[in-house]
Amino acid sequence: MSHQNRETRSFLRGILLPLCAILALATAKGQDLAEFEQRMTEFTLNNGMRFLVLERHEAPVVAFCTHADVGSVDEERGITGIAHLFEHMAFKGTKTIGTTNYKAEAEAMAKMDEAFLAIKAERIKGDKADNERLSLLQQQFEQAQEQAQEYLVHDEFEEAIQRVGGVDLNAGTGFDLTVYYLSLPSNKVELWLLMESDRFLNPVLREFYKEKDVVMEERRMRIESQPTGRLIEEFLAIAYKAHPYGVHVIGHMSDLQTLTRAEAEAFFRKHYIPSNLTIAIVGDINPDQIKMLAEQYFARIPSGPKPEPMETEEPPQLGERRVTVEDPAQPFVLIGYHKPDINHEDNVVFDAVTDIMGVGRTSRLYKSLVKEKKIAVYASALQGIPGDKYPGLFLFYSVPAKGHTNEESEQAIYEEIERLKTEPVTPQELDKAKTRARADLIRQLDSNSGLAQLLTYYEVLTGDWRNLFKQLDQIDKVTAEDIQRVARQYFVTKNRTVGVIQTTASEN
Repeated sequence: MSHQNRETRSFLRGILLPLCAILALATAKGQDLAEFEQRMTEFTLNNGMRFLVLERHEAPVVAFCTHADVGSVDEERGITGIAHLFEHMAFKGTKTIGTTNYKAEAEAMAKMDEAFLAIKAERIKGDKADNERLSLLQQQFEQAQEQAQEYLVHDEFEEAIQRVGGVDLNAGTGFDLTVYYLSLPSNKVELWLLMESDRFLNPVLREFYKEKDVVMEERRMRIESQPTGRLIEEFLAIAYKAHPYGVHVIGHMSDLQTLTRAEAEAFFRKHYIPSNLTIAIVGDINPDQIKMLAEQYFARIPSGPKPEPMETEEPPQLGERRVTVEDPAQPFVLIGYHKPDINHEDNVVFDAVTDIMGVGRTSRLYKSLVKEKKIAVYASALQGIPGDKYPGLFLFYSVPAKGHTNEESEQAIYEEIERLKTEPVTPQELDKAKTRARADLIRQLDSNSGLAQLLTYYEVLTGDWRNLFKQLDQIDKVTAEDIQRVARQYFVTKNRTVGVIQTTASEN
């Protein structure tokens, strides 16, 4: 999940499902939800923190997922990228973990903040900035930073987890959410409860400015130096003129450069509170013990009102929007149509369209553009970009073959879209989409860690983890007429945004 970082799902993903998973469907389907409900314990602490505890005693291991209902969509102008920055700050420690002398370290960090604010104030003056003063302030900042480093115990949080057999310690940020997850031997459950609760009770944003530099370098590498990265950023910016989905998760460079530790701490106090957190614990555990330990460790964290959801709505488009990124790189075509959020009844119809149009080498786009017309080396479709919490986009995309153009791929995609509107999909296509959806769920449920993340995802975004299973019943009800209706309603010119990489001659 580090990057869906959940930022975007890979544009070139394919779903390869083993035949055994599909065959297992016949015996695994039907009783899954009932069985899960029998093994699930749900409770909410007085401070609002929600827990989903699922018993799975096949192996002495436990997976944990802490889901914060906050992502880049919750940022304000001037602090874009701050949610993703918290992913980098996730395991820097607390007032007791990661430091040899927190009091002295805090004093040094305060000096860093003071110097950084002074540098920021001077730079705002632009051409009138005093360069000698800036140089002096930079020296003061670096001295305070070096002083703070003297008290730092690198990676103490991570090493404490690894010493007891913990694996997969990581975090991920998306437009809609931030997640923290790991797996531990089941006899080390209390250690996680202690450390995770301390991380939210006594967070310390140490090495904040160093991590900002890391994120800025990440932006340079993943967006500014990558043609597809630049295209995605430009594409989102024109697809959304009002809603925050129009700003890439990684944020604007100027915001990253000027973010302060105080702004980050304020963002944390607003969004990383118990009423905005949901935790799933899956594996070899005793629910009664978990509830007792949760009360002991997590109930001590003070809470506040859950932040209000985003109120800004993206207005309907009045016509097609287009953006071109000129680059010596290979051409690329990206076509997006606005669609409803995950809780809309048509969401499962878009899932079926994704499978029929874009999944695998038997999909319509791949067969038409790659196999038959040979005008592309890849072509596919997917939904859920930029996110699912609010109305997002359904995407069609293609990588033109050598000697062929963006225009050819774009026109061929439109032809397949029109075919979707005018010709009912075949019963075989629809049955395959439904079978693959069930098999895909079975595959995801096979992992404690994957299941913990799915449970919190559906609990937070749809209001009930059971919807993870109920979606299969919903997709079973999708008809060929539903697909035609959705295609005719949403895949229209005025609802369309097009982005292309236009290949130019190399400057070398």
